[in-house]
Amino acid sequence: MPYYNGESGTRAFDLTTDSIEMTATPNNKKNFFEIDESSMRASSVDYVSSLLSSMLVLVALAVLMLGLLFFMRSASPVVDTIELETEKVEGRGDHAAGFERDPDPPSAEEVSQLNEPTMEQSLQLVSEAISNVSSVLENVESAATSGDGKGDSRQAGPEGEGDKIVPRFERWDLRFQARDRKNYAAQLDFFKIELGVYGGASPSVEYASNVATQPIKRNGPSNTEKRLYFISVSEGVLKQYDKQLLQAAGINLANRTPMKFLPAETEKLLEQAEALYYRDKRGLPIRIADIAKTVFEVRTGKSGKGYEFVVVDQRYRNALKK
Repeated sequence: MPYYNGESGTRAFDLTTDSIEMTATPNNKKNFFEIDESSMRASSVDYVSSLLSSMLVLVALAVLMLGLLFFMRSASPVVDTIELETEKVEGRGDHAAGFERDPDPPSAEEVSQLNEPTMEQSLQLVSEAISNVSSVLENVESAATSGDGKGDSRQAGPEGEGDKIVPRFERWDLRFQARDRKNYAAQLDFFKIELGVYGGASPSVEYASNVATQPIKRNGPSNTEKRLYFISVSEGVLKQYDKQLLQAAGINLANRTPMKFLPAETEKLLEQAEALYYRDKRGLPIRIADIAKTVFEVRTGKSGKGYEFVVVDQRYRNALKK
């Protein structure tokens, strides 16, 4: 406690008897580890900036997707196709060639409708026949020797009614440009063309497929074969390749001619190429009846992979229509 010294009149402290009492005073400063929650609240500026950032991300993703779609479409070319009607080729079958059409024989219903003549009609017919027997015999002999039958005016081919068009097996000319037998076999396998032979000692058709790697041999009845096929007319390198590939599959070629059987998808590729060439060259809708010959050539695909059929020439029945 402080006291006054009377001699000197000064104030002094007695440190021995008194103790300094220290009392804690309240501290108005914030604790270092205490978090101010008010500083963590999002402001309107934060809301706007986050919204803009999200929109920028979405726009960037949309642009990226559109760019991918564009490059994918440019990488895969758009195939131009033409709607084509099914070709109906007329043919006379095994009928004799002629300038008109012989009447068809009466059907069973028509025969059943013929009534038996009465006795009077029979006697009258016999009387007329006896009186005219010489002229009848003369007419029959004349018809037999001169061949007055009209025959069938339809073109050669399977019997049926249709348009007077050149059938595909005569109209199409397929040319394979091959460096060697391996390259030729690769072209056949790419278009899924089967080689085959018919005739000889075997009543069925013998086929060879997958000829570029491991040939596969199979047999099939000839009456169920409906695919378009081509026969090599002239003896050449490709025909020799056909024979070698068939022999490699274990098929006997004695007195048998190699044939190429086209699947439906390859036939569709050819008909589209023919129609597009006709349209681009003539500027007219396709008329199959005008086409006399279409020449196809096998070339490497535009992408450098695979193969494709390209029309290199087309000839027409009416040369004036160009």
